[in-house]
Amino acid sequence: MSHTRWKTLRERKLTEGYTEPTEVAETRREIQLSMTLAKAVYDRRVELRLTQADLAERAGLTQAKISRIEGSDTVPTLPLLAKLADALDATLNIALDSDDTRVSFTSHHTDAA
Repeated sequence: MSHTRWKTLRERKLTEGYTEPTEVAETRREIQLSMTLAKAVYDRRVELRLTQADLAERAGLTQAKISRIEGSDTVPTLPLLAKLADALDATLNIALDSDDTRVSFTSHHTDAA
């Protein structure tokens, strides 16, 4: 059987005309936003070959705080996001749209190939 024919329960319900309650949809959106940021922080940290402790020291935070951010257990404030971007030597780019959210860090340095 082709895996492309498999659908999640949510997808099946949506094709059958089911609509999620507003609270559920809002919670799902918040979780997705948090997870998108968490992945961007993790990916950039790994790209720089930093440990959570290294990043925490650079940003003036605790390792536990970095862990909570990467685990999407906390919602960082704008000043904290600025500290992270600086510590990751990058510009933080956030694009929010109703259907699409993109979070990325753009390095301040470009590699001369």
